[in-house]
Amino acid sequence: MSEFRPGRFEILPTVIKNLLIINALVFLAQSTIGKGTGEENVIDNIFALHYWGSDLFRPHQLVTHLFMHGSFGHLFSNMFSLWMFGSILENIWGPKRFLIFYMVCGLGAALCHMGVLTWENVRLAHDAKEFLSHPTVENFRLLDGRYDLDSGSFRVEGLRYQLYSTPNDPNVIYDAKVFISQFVQAYRNTVTVGASGAVFGLLFAFGYLFPNSLLYLYFFFPIKAKYFVGAYIIFELFAGIQNSAGDNVAHFAHLGGVLFSYILLKVWSKNNRRHFY
Repeated sequence: MSEFRPGRFEILPTVIKNLLIINALVFLAQSTIGKGTGEENVIDNIFALHYWGSDLFRPHQLVTHLFMHGSFGHLFSNMFSLWMFGSILENIWGPKRFLIFYMVCGLGAALCHMGVLTWENVRLAHDAKEFLSHPTVENFRLLDGRYDLDSGSFRVEGLRYQLYSTPNDPNVIYDAKVFISQFVQAYRNTVTVGASGAVFGLLFAFGYLFPNSLLYLYFFFPIKAKYFVGAYIIFELFAGIQNSAGDNVAHFAHLGGVLFSYILLKVWSKNNRRHFY
């Protein structure tokens, strides 16, 4: 169960090839026509995944965001992993089953991420409401320490200094209230893009089916797939719980892809063991 022979398989199966092409074309569109005439990316606003409480959320974004990426490095790493692990799985399962697996993992990851976004936005709204009702230095520090107030286009250094120096100045308090209100709105409209959740599902499936296969880190250091996948999952869990300031990676979406991958693998192996692998 832990061995495979790459020579028996197509190097670039049908679904993998089409996914690579689609993702590349979408990224090209994001980088060109998506920019529009201002700083906002028109394509991101329409097709990237938004929190369900945002005015920009549309149900189709649960699918369309899977074909979008935030940078060339993001695109390359996901597409390389898609080819590296997905091509083997597609050759085993066939194009139809592979595509179903890929989309289920991607949608499952999005749903898990949406759950995390809900918790984060509800907590932020509560903390912001407390500050707006009682604009004290202590309540501002709570927000400042719990959330990345310096993220994106938001710069809070000057406001922080003024509020800490003159906490009773009505003009400073007003500016702080406006800032927090704008931050809450921007946080609610944050976009999520990428196929990482689906790719993590493929990575887990590879480690599940071929636990003792050797992967070569940086092309030199061999490690068994089960150890690599296990370590990666632990890292994602730790990073997600830590939630460091400035970390814009959707770690729980990755873990959601792993979870749905495991569920689907168990269902398939139970219901159709003969053709599962």
